Amino acid sequence: MDLSPAIDLIRQFEGFRSEPYLCPARVPTIGWGFCHYGDGRAVSLDDAPMPRAQADALLEQMVGTIYLPGVLRLCPPTVSHSGALNALVDFAWNLGLGRLQTSTLRRVVNARDWGEGRRQLRRWVRAGGRVLPGLVARREAESALLPL
Repeated sequence: MDLSPAIDLIRQFEGFRSEPYLCPARVPTIGWGFCHYGDGRAVSLDDAPMPRAQADALLEQMVGTIYLPGVLRLCPPTVSHSGALNALVDFAWNLGLGRLQTSTLRRVVNARDWGEGRRQLRRWVRAGGRVLPGLVARREAESALLPL
């Protein structure tokens, strides 16, 4: 499976930061939007900087071992639609597999209602109680990957 579109979206919308920072949702974050390291440990604002090569390797590892299997488990219809799979891997990276699991988005994707899936994606544009232009753009990019 080619997950390069999902990885490209993650890189585009997360951006790389070697130093820990608070994301708009006030969660300690590092690298390509990591809230946790590969071993499950949460990022702390006191953590050491992360070299870009380490972040690149961790991104690919986590997408392949956590997010891809999670999306396939939660949304089996995406296996036959690489665009939908990549969109939902990016969504899950951004918001977490738990949010995908409990979402209406999951229900409509599993019903293969791609039009409603696009509408549901576009609802997830808030962080810290406000609409963020970056999230609007990200959801549009994800929506564009869903089948017509």
